[in-house]
Amino acid sequence: MIETPYYLVDEARLVGNLEKIARVRERSGAKALLALKCFATWSVFDLMRRYMDGTTSSSLYEVRLGREKFGGETHAYSVAYADGEIDAVVAHADKIIFNSIGQLERYAARSARLPRGLRLNPLVSSSAFDLADPARPHSRLGESDPGRVRAALPQLTGFMIHNNCENADFERFDRLLTAAEARFGELFTQVEWISLGGGIHFTGADYPLDRFCDRLRAFGERYGVQVYLEPGEAAVSGSTTLEVSVLDTFERGKRIAIVDSSVEAHMLDLLIYRERASLAPDSGPHRYLVCGRSCLAGDVFGEFAFERELAVGDRLSILNAGGYTMVKKNWFNGVRMPAICVRAADGTERVQRAFDYHDFLASLS
Repeated sequence: MIETPYYLVDEARLVGNLEKIARVRERSGAKALLALKCFATWSVFDLMRRYMDGTTSSSLYEVRLGREKFGGETHAYSVAYADGEIDAVVAHADKIIFNSIGQLERYAARSARLPRGLRLNPLVSSSAFDLADPARPHSRLGESDPGRVRAALPQLTGFMIHNNCENADFERFDRLLTAAEARFGELFTQVEWISLGGGIHFTGADYPLDRFCDRLRAFGERYGVQVYLEPGEAAVSGSTTLEVSVLDTFERGKRIAIVDSSVEAHMLDLLIYRERASLAPDSGPHRYLVCGRSCLAGDVFGEFAFERELAVGDRLSILNAGGYTMVKKNWFNGVRMPAICVRAADGTERVQRAFDYHDFLASLS
């Protein structure tokens, strides 16, 4: 039995998402790039590349990872490139996308060999969190003035728009895309490709895939462009758990269970967005606050129901530990880093990478 804590990527569940991505690619004509900012566990890239066209990145290290470990098309994007890294970014990328016209102009000569894109901001989004809203006031993400963008067209072959965040509503996606067309549509016909970014939960159980595909195909045909999608969470949703063990139980007005993991260290997105973790089945007469082992007072996964009382040594599976989770793990409090494990289609589990004190030591000096 593998010692907890560890992240467990289930390949069979992963394939369920990937098959929907493949269906969208085939029916819509859109290409799909894995968003490495969301999920970069390269031990399963051999499987994922069978269903996807490549990767998109947010930094030099991500674009290099995409080139070396995934292959296919490698798109580079960053909110801002630095002088000392731009040449390495260009060397590893197939396309480079700039966040601002200022960056495009600054690195025009050094990026001249690549197809270049520009991020557009249509000033509308689906985000329910100000922290993650690319259309928030004074947003630094992309260019919103069509006149300024028009003047930059001679240097561009494409655009990127990323204004969907956890959007599982097709009608809302359609409205947002229509709004982007109203603002920038006259410019779309003058480029070769347009990425619609990520944050579209089209692999969800009840998502109208056929309507989504028809909308993408009509968009590409109307403007004569190759459409790209950048699924991150949509590619890995439901595929990964954080496996933990109970270390202690006691009562403080509510029954509490301490596990051998930490929200801040191992599922940081929950803390950032003040969200509750998910466990299944989460039913029964016995309720516990499941808490992490760090010194942070608010290190709480959530309150959950169980069929029987918890005891030291019991194992729990915390769901949705793939997207924006493994990429954010850290060494806060020196809490033991979860191993990375993979469950193959035949049910066998393997430890892909384990971490120890020497990894903690090397991360600090």
